[in-house]
Amino acid sequence: MQLQLIRNATLRLTYAGRQILIDPYFAPQHSLPSYTGKSPNPLVELPLPTSQILDGVELVIVSHLHSDHFDSVAHQEVPKTLPLFCQPSDENFITEKGFRQVTPIADAVDWQGIHITRTDGHHGLGYVETLMGKVSGFVLRAPDEPTVYWAGDTVVCSEVEQAIQQFQPDVIIVHACGAVWPDEDNQRQLIVMDASQVVRVCQLAPHSTVVVTHMEALDHATVSRAELRSTATSAGISETQLRIPADGERIEILRG
Repeated sequence: MQLQLIRNATLRLTYAGRQILIDPYFAPQHSLPSYTGKSPNPLVELPLPTSQILDGVELVIVSHLHSDHFDSVAHQEVPKTLPLFCQPSDENFITEKGFRQVTPIADAVDWQGIHITRTDGHHGLGYVETLMGKVSGFVLRAPDEPTVYWAGDTVVCSEVEQAIQQFQPDVIIVHACGAVWPDEDNQRQLIVMDASQVVRVCQLAPHSTVVVTHMEALDHATVSRAELRSTATSAGISETQLRIPADGERIEILRG
């Protein structure tokens, strides 16, 4: 398989000979409101034109409907004829945007020789999770390919731990900028993993390659790539196990 980080959580996967686009977020730099008052989002421009990002894509998977995962520019530019998989609660919204082949995944689905299983997570805890709403991750499996667990917008929780134990993934993709959101007492709470939680994932899955995305693109992030690497190194996590790609970078991972 080959993974290319585009920006934030947007990925292109080459998997079982198919081209898959994950969480398309195509907004131009600084074209969307700030989450914190610091800076308009996204903080950086796309590393490639959208036409190049979309070239050859055969399937789109959307983890949830937050605008930094499926924005209004993507609503317009992603071809409406492409098959699109999502969590059940998002089907009507996406269909109303004109997409014609929307398949909600309650449990699992097979597509072009790839078995895709939906997993649960928590986009924060307590009151903050209520604000953030339902999110999903997905596990991809195919003959002669590594098993990939894309955790999505979640903190480390029992569902993440169970998915790692159940699927024994070769590759785990985590969103890990340490983004925070205020709770009912105006205290900032994690809504995706931070550096310490990424270390925890690496420790839970010592034989997996952990790939970090959702970095340095939004103004409510609290962890940089350099800070994450420093924390992981101090915890004994190698650069071979923990991969922190730059925007536009490709990573090739063979089945172990």
